[in-house]
Amino acid sequence: MAESMLGLKRSHRCAEVVIAPIDSEVTVMGWVQKNRNKGGIIFCDLRDRSGILQIIFEEDECGSEVFNKAMKLKQEFCIAVTGILKKRSGAFNDSLETGELEVRATGLRILSESETPPFHIEEDSKTKEELRLKYRFLDLRRPDLQRNLMVRSKVATTTRNFLAENGFLEIETPTLIKSSPEGARDYLVPSRVYPGSFYALPQSPQLFKQLLMVSGYDRYFQLARCYRDEDLRADRQPEFTQIDMELSFVDVDDVLDVNERLLQRLFKDVLNIDVKLPIQRMTWQEAMDRFGSDKPDLRFGMELKDVSNVVANSEFAVFKNALAAGGSVRGINATGQAGMPRKKIDALVEFVKSYRAKGLAYMAIEADGNIKSSFAKFMTEAEIEGLKQAMDAKPGDMLFFAADSNKVVWDTLGALRVELASQLGLLKKDDYRFLWVTEFPLLEWSEEENRFKAMHHPFTAPMDEDWQYIDSDPGRVRAKAYDIVLNGTEIGGGSVRIHQGDVQAKMFDVLGLSKEVAQERFGYLLDAFKYGVPPHAGLAYGLDRVVMLMVEADSIRDVIAFPKVKDASDLMTNAPDKVDDAQLKELGLIIKSEQ
Repeated sequence: MAESMLGLKRSHRCAEVVIAPIDSEVTVMGWVQKNRNKGGIIFCDLRDRSGILQIIFEEDECGSEVFNKAMKLKQEFCIAVTGILKKRSGAFNDSLETGELEVRATGLRILSESETPPFHIEEDSKTKEELRLKYRFLDLRRPDLQRNLMVRSKVATTTRNFLAENGFLEIETPTLIKSSPEGARDYLVPSRVYPGSFYALPQSPQLFKQLLMVSGYDRYFQLARCYRDEDLRADRQPEFTQIDMELSFVDVDDVLDVNERLLQRLFKDVLNIDVKLPIQRMTWQEAMDRFGSDKPDLRFGMELKDVSNVVANSEFAVFKNALAAGGSVRGINATGQAGMPRKKIDALVEFVKSYRAKGLAYMAIEADGNIKSSFAKFMTEAEIEGLKQAMDAKPGDMLFFAADSNKVVWDTLGALRVELASQLGLLKKDDYRFLWVTEFPLLEWSEEENRFKAMHHPFTAPMDEDWQYIDSDPGRVRAKAYDIVLNGTEIGGGSVRIHQGDVQAKMFDVLGLSKEVAQERFGYLLDAFKYGVPPHAGLAYGLDRVVMLMVEADSIRDVIAFPKVKDASDLMTNAPDKVDDAQLKELGLIIKSEQ
């Protein structure tokens, strides 16, 4: 039967007893990790969010009533213990912060009992994730998850403090807004007051934070909840949190400066890691040419090399056809991997096909200088030597080549270098390599829609010197856009915004948005821009991604208290779920049955 606390006060969390004097009385509360009766003495490991503490129940010290009660303790019972803090008389436990200490119990209250949990509460649980998410309230008792969420809390607090010190105001923006079908699908919320009309949940606070700049708030931020109805993966959830900010009267360097200092503060205060400033910068074009990715991982080499000129006159049809179609031939050097077995090479060929590559050419330079290759018989001796020289190849190296359009080649080799680095154990999670990627293209061509689309969003400012090409060569125009990348993951991005009416109108025109459509979708912003809009710029981080990398987790589900699974459902609450007819009727909705 559960007991009341009856005025009992906790003196310390479990791991906090390290600061208490030896032989002092302490009161600790938490959950039973395990309980072992050794005949006349009971060893109980008590756990709370701070850690684990060993409790000793000995009948001569605690009395028969307390001892008999301690004999009934089972895993996950919630208890309160009063006792005397002592140095351990037996062996120390170096893996625990309290490993040299124990509490000799004098009192015990069983605050609540527990059924046998469906899995053991332990670090790095091997229990299937589906079961753990169904019982997430138990999963969250795991020390590793609790540490993750404590890091998340510290990141949020440190961010708030830093931005407040730098003149930012924390302002909330609405979460019931007008739908704007750009990018991912909106989550829609039906209106009871206006039947047939819908709010949308915000994919980001983009337009509202720009309005706050028009309203003169100068520097804004919030930890904003955002929602996108899109396919999920390890670093994506349908609802997520952004560290969102916007600044007035600034240009690119101003935004990058304040954010470099924010990152430096975060990593020092939370992880005690020094981030050297300034953070390296790289243009989008250089990132694609060298790494085949706009979020390159700098923890290892294997950079792409353009060998198009070397094979320009080659009779190898794969190379020849790609170049004739205006594409390129590029390669990467997997140093020391010439002995890679054929089975592994074949697996890599299959791997790159998901990036639209038709295949993967390879050349192994064996220790004795002999060439083992899938295409060497189509090449001249001079061309082979030219490739080896262009790829900085030495005996023992393995070269991989892709030939296609630039986009397919970049995507293929960009993904391949990361896959190889993973297989070779080169991706060290505690090696934090930051990078700013700048000067993105303003527009990208959509084959499906046969038109240019905004690479970021329609309010991204072009680079002044490139605007002259907007009619003659729109794809040449670069944007004042920037992403912050950490270890191959984009953790944030932003841009300078368009604040000139004529530039914004032209941008809509290039994107195929008529004045009427632009007014319908963004009218309130465009109206605000008629009343003295300041030059402004912003940036938003994916808070979940930042914390995921800081705690070296593999998924953002490990840094979110109650995440969704891949089909966007919540296994614990069974959301989404059907609602009753009365609720639907009130909203003026009818659910059509599936045929």
